[in-house]
Amino acid sequence: MENQKKSSKKVVWAVVGLVIVAAILAGVYFLFAPKGSAGEKTITVEVVTLDGSDTETTITTDAEFLRGALEQENMIEGTESDYGLFVTTVNGVTADDSKEQWWCFSKDGVSLETGVDSTPIADGDHYEITLTEGY
Repeated sequence: MENQKKSSKKVVWAVVGLVIVAAILAGVYFLFAPKGSAGEKTITVEVVTLDGSDTETTITTDAEFLRGALEQENMIEGTESDYGLFVTTVNGVTADDSKEQWWCFSKDGVSLETGVDSTPIADGDHYEITLTEGY
């Protein structure tokens, strides 16, 4: 009986410890997560396609994240996932999955490490959306 009480206490303390660690990790995530800036800003978005019909669009927006600015101009479409919007179509051009095509998002030539939902934008930013073939 004594051993059973000790085991129960250990389990309770382990659960309490896990809850505390989870709370700390959540706090750290929200503290360091990308944050958008409020207010009007102007960004440039260059769309590069495989057929060479590249376009450049200047967007003035109050959106804090890239998705909001692109949707404001009806530039993107896609499917929702647990990770945010998976962009399949840009400026009416849909990536062909059978040809292993996908849209690569970059800022000043450097691939983004965040999705369109969590990429904060700032005044003067320059983004490239490139139709890429091959995984």
